[in-house]
Amino acid sequence: MGSTGNGKAHDITEVRRARFAVAAVFCVHGAVTGSFATRVPWIADHASVSAGQLGVALAFPAIGAALAMPLAGRISHRFGARAALRGLLALWTLALVLPALAPNLLTLCAALLVYGASAGMSDVAMNALGIDIENRLGKSIMSGLHGWWSVGALVGSAGGTLAAHLGTDARIHHALAALVLTALGLLACRHVLDLRARADEEPPPRFSLPPRSALLIGMVGFCAVFAEGASLDWSAVYLRDVLGSSAGLAAASTTGFTLTMAVARIAGDRIVDRFGAVRTVRVSGALATLGGLLVVTGNNAAVVMSGFALLGLGVAVVVPLAFAAAGRSGPNASQAIAGVATVTYTSGLIAPSAIGTLADLTSLVVSFGVVTVLAFGLIAFAGVLRSAERTTAPAKAISPAEAAVPDPRP
Repeated sequence: MGSTGNGKAHDITEVRRARFAVAAVFCVHGAVTGSFATRVPWIADHASVSAGQLGVALAFPAIGAALAMPLAGRISHRFGARAALRGLLALWTLALVLPALAPNLLTLCAALLVYGASAGMSDVAMNALGIDIENRLGKSIMSGLHGWWSVGALVGSAGGTLAAHLGTDARIHHALAALVLTALGLLACRHVLDLRARADEEPPPRFSLPPRSALLIGMVGFCAVFAEGASLDWSAVYLRDVLGSSAGLAAASTTGFTLTMAVARIAGDRIVDRFGAVRTVRVSGALATLGGLLVVTGNNAAVVMSGFALLGLGVAVVVPLAFAAAGRSGPNASQAIAGVATVTYTSGLIAPSAIGTLADLTSLVVSFGVVTVLAFGLIAFAGVLRSAERTTAPAKAISPAEAAVPDPRP
């Protein structure tokens, strides 16, 4: 058993039930992202924005998340982990309706700022609980939780694809999706642990500079998220433009990448428990590097698609392990995790545009050569995740304000 910050104990049955509840929360969170992503073309048309203006607008979720994430620790400290998660997750699911309502660029940017802020804060709350449960159980669960986020994103994407195919107004689609996901999220939150700060515990700072250790861990996350963002946004374009593949085959490469990521994350916890975080990331980096080499040297679709699948397999568990390492890297976990989150969010923000800019100056092959080099960086710098290594005994539970961990996909 572990104890919360206020001394209340939770038996193992309650902790295991909370693990499934948090997994459901991750799934709901991912479903919001998937629902939004599939309707971006409709939203752009409705707001009458050009491709360049849309690119500017799509930077605002990351900006909103980076600005708001430090506040989540204070909210959890004041209201307790369960109430904070319930409120912040509902804010995130309901924020899904805002972008589709925007009639122009200015309002779209404002809507996406709120959308990103609610995404980041709910990320902090749900991952904080995931870290606490992982500590209580004494085994890795973060990879699996992020895997359920990917499953939710796939489900949300499937619903959005169907809605787009039927020509459904995105305002109606997102309003219905928001209501359903809010109800499911609130139901799941009933069973998470109600962690509370100790009476004498100081609230975390609103804003602070991350420690050096967090920046080193964040660079590992940067490499993984850059490869992920580049592959998600450019794999289909790569097959179409470099190899002349059909639209269907090009789209299948992105699907393959996403599926290998989801499967690897769901299966990743057993691997991490057996081999440890550092060794797992080194092997993951080797797989991602091999995948990158296949992409840049392959001369047919089968080889290149295999490369993208290996990239997905290789980067899948890195970000969950980076956040877990940050949560155990020092006395001020929330400050460390906020630093890692900022670095990874920045990577996800710049990766797609950086790949496009480099491709304009050189070629897509050269762009993915850079991705391959960053994938190799996972092998070189995996040692900084040693703080994520665990013993067989359950670790000491940490308070919700200390354990705030965000995910880099708004």
